[in-house]
Amino acid sequence: MSQSAQDRVNDFVIKLANVNGTGSASANSLLMKTIFRMGIPVNGKNFFPSNIQGLPTWYEIRVTRDGYLARSGRVDVMVAMNAQTYAQDLADVSPGGTLIYDSTWPRHQLLARSDITILGVPLARMCNERFSNARTRVLMKNMAYVGALAALLGLDRAVIEQLVEETFARKPAALDANREAIELGFAYAQEHFDCPLPTRVEPLDKTSGHIMIDGNTATALGCVYAGATVGAWYPITPSTSVMDAFKSYCERYRTDPETGERRFCIIQAEDELAAIGMVLGASWNGARAFTPTSGPGLSLMNEFLGFAYFAELPAVVVDVQRVGPSTGMPTRTQQSDMLSAAYASHGDTRHVLLLPANPGECFEFAVAAFDLAERLQTPVILLSDLDIGMNDWMCKELSWDPAYRPDRGKVLGADELVDAANFHRYLDKDGDGIPYRTLPGVHPKGAYFVRGSGHNKYGAYTEDSDEYREVVDRLLVKWRTAATLVPKPEIRRHPKSAGWGIVAAGSCDWAVLEALDRLADSGIHLDYCRIRAFPFGKEVEEFLEQHERVFVVEQNRDAQLKALLTLETEYPKQRMHSVLHYGGLPIDCSSIVSAVERAEAQGEAA
Repeated sequence: MSQSAQDRVNDFVIKLANVNGTGSASANSLLMKTIFRMGIPVNGKNFFPSNIQGLPTWYEIRVTRDGYLARSGRVDVMVAMNAQTYAQDLADVSPGGTLIYDSTWPRHQLLARSDITILGVPLARMCNERFSNARTRVLMKNMAYVGALAALLGLDRAVIEQLVEETFARKPAALDANREAIELGFAYAQEHFDCPLPTRVEPLDKTSGHIMIDGNTATALGCVYAGATVGAWYPITPSTSVMDAFKSYCERYRTDPETGERRFCIIQAEDELAAIGMVLGASWNGARAFTPTSGPGLSLMNEFLGFAYFAELPAVVVDVQRVGPSTGMPTRTQQSDMLSAAYASHGDTRHVLLLPANPGECFEFAVAAFDLAERLQTPVILLSDLDIGMNDWMCKELSWDPAYRPDRGKVLGADELVDAANFHRYLDKDGDGIPYRTLPGVHPKGAYFVRGSGHNKYGAYTEDSDEYREVVDRLLVKWRTAATLVPKPEIRRHPKSAGWGIVAAGSCDWAVLEALDRLADSGIHLDYCRIRAFPFGKEVEEFLEQHERVFVVEQNRDAQLKALLTLETEYPKQRMHSVLHYGGLPIDCSSIVSAVERAEAQGEAA
């Protein structure tokens, strides 16, 4: 469906092609923040290589008056700064779009394309003439294209100036250089082109009450708010910034301002298995502890996760998923750990998963993860992904209740132990599958042996079949209790739905929401269930049973969410239709729309 130039006002995608290590991140962030502060919904996605420097990198900014935050699948304005990828960048521009390139080096033949507008700006030449330092010249080319885009797209220069001041206020030389580079680009565009372009921005008022934040930062803030004081981890992309942010917040909020005493402990372990072991030790001792990781790290943690499940120790794992298997593509996104997280370790083991769809839920679910881990006395895995974790998202301002107190669950204190006739660690007194626990050193009556080997309900070693079954059957009762405590799914019903539904989780959400609107414009109406946790709970099962056909949208090759639904519900597998996206780039709505339209065209819709 073609769109007029007028339709592209506040509804377009800018893609910036650069070389990793050239300092383009600051310029790209400045562009996105400027648009956000003009009241226009916006989303930024960074596609960067896992090598340190010298390879192609791209940054996409979606300007979206309707508030859609998934990738759009099109490019309306391309800034081609990397000679190595010019041909690819040229091909990526949608018909009617605009390509801007550094015309210091003429590329007329390479850039010839009749259905788009091509604009040359001599960015390198201007910066070479104005700045003497070699590194400054490289960095300021990026700020020069910010200036050119400000003129071409109608960006508010007062907002740009304010952001530049905020960023470089403590570095006067850098402040002056950035201002000068932006002015170079702006003046050139104003003099040589008709500004602004038909594809442009106009101020709105749709970002009030919202912030721009990435999921890893929001997760770290949630861990602080939840009362976490211990973090152990081994660095791994894309989760390392969770611990970086947690450390920063702890230094600010968990350090006594008078004495300088640090009331937190952060340990870089020798590997992921050691990291989860440290977390379990701290949790057993009464601290709230967590470890951030990604797929390869989760694989190494399996042995201790099984131990924690059977010994019933609370722990929080933040798994920021990336492309696998093996090393895979560390800087690309995927939902590839769902099955390995749900059933981590050997034997009959099931783990609670929380599935946030955006940074706001990363914050919210981080708090819930600690409460659930202690209430259920079991590991809880927060299953984010690179797209949520490392990209900039517009979300509602984070909020919290000053009266919040951590839910420690069934923990017996000294007074309760003194009055108790006895204490048995694995005895279910309440019928919910959750026993009472004690913290070490509280009272002699609370002592028990922590066993990863066979034990009976009293905590004693056993290899008796009946006693073993009694314990693992109780763990299944606790699992059913967990299904009533985890975040419930979000269900959106359409009054004209003809019995078809869509199920998804995590970062697929915005693509699904946009697809639902596009399908509705074509007269195809579906209900939507966004799963937010595992175990699924009765609401998910009921949604499935109410629909003749369900499309399961996910970002992996092997339909892991569909497999989990097949294993954990009674809904027939043959009535589930997979919509799979697994190339490493965040999902857009097109594949979802196409899958449903194909099914409808084949006469399968009611």
